[in-house]
Amino acid sequence: MSDQGELFTEPPTFAARVLDVPVAEEMSESFLAYSLSVITSRAIPDVRDGLKPVQRRILYAMEDMGLRPDRPHRKCAGVVGETMGKYHPHGDGSIYDALTKMGQDFSRNVTLVDPHGNFGSLDDPPAAYRYTECRLTPAAVDMLAEIDEDTVEMRSTFDGERVEPMYLPARLPNLLVNGTSGIAVGMATNMPGHNLAEVRDAIRLVLTKRRPRPTVEELMEVLPGPDLPSGGIIVDDGIAEAYRTGRGSFRIRAKVEVVDLTRARQGLVITDLPYQVGPERVVTRIQELVRNNKMPMVTDIKNTSDRHTGLRIEIELRPGANARAVLTELYRQTRSEERV
Repeated sequence: MSDQGELFTEPPTFAARVLDVPVAEEMSESFLAYSLSVITSRAIPDVRDGLKPVQRRILYAMEDMGLRPDRPHRKCAGVVGETMGKYHPHGDGSIYDALTKMGQDFSRNVTLVDPHGNFGSLDDPPAAYRYTECRLTPAAVDMLAEIDEDTVEMRSTFDGERVEPMYLPARLPNLLVNGTSGIAVGMATNMPGHNLAEVRDAIRLVLTKRRPRPTVEELMEVLPGPDLPSGGIIVDDGIAEAYRTGRGSFRIRAKVEVVDLTRARQGLVITDLPYQVGPERVVTRIQELVRNNKMPMVTDIKNTSDRHTGLRIEIELRPGANARAVLTELYRQTRSEERV
């Protein structure tokens, strides 16, 4: 007890110098360091391969496991565990969410994961990872090609036991083709996907025309605008400005056809919806509007989508109803028109 008493009665030890730092300055510098860590290690994709760290680590882990397109599918649970244990020390939920999104053809123009099982839909989440399986797609193989030939910089993993790539060789222009979205501390990105053939033509133009460099207008002759995996009709009211400045938005509408049901009755058939908008949400919203008498010209709505015909939502109108007027209300009051 006497030794402990002497220990607690020793005079405190201070640094050789004490510097007075304004709280605002200290918070600014510390917050900047934290922001940089979040941006580079989690939230914002790298322009060189268009991937966030979790996506890159999933693909690298699958390559290390030998899950190539000519091999059998393997349980997603094994891929999640391999990625989390060796490369990405974060939650299994975020890893599986990133894995499934890379395998959803309604989320990506070119998928990087070949799914087997229920990988979800626009209205429903995927099944648990113990039920689903996956392997790399040929496009993912192109993203990883020649990675073992000192083509990219490597760094130590979180535990220092192995190395991982800082970015992938990426023969595929993934950032332009698949787009990306992410939000970090004080920074965010939201880039739509583009058509692969049009991106190829744009890259060829940039590589062949050096002086003077291609203008935005010249590039838009071969790459007129985004091309989203869910289809839809883009209303060009800001694409050129977004390409020119890096900031902007555009509207995308559902693709709707006016059909004749009888001699006196018309209907609307929706075959494409805006990006990331599920058909059940649109159907539910229209039913709610009909119940509240806000779309009185609509008599019935059915979702007849299936794996063969694809998306198909049928809307029946009252005899003599103006289909174009109903369509305008549809764009105004439902998510059949979105700003991206």
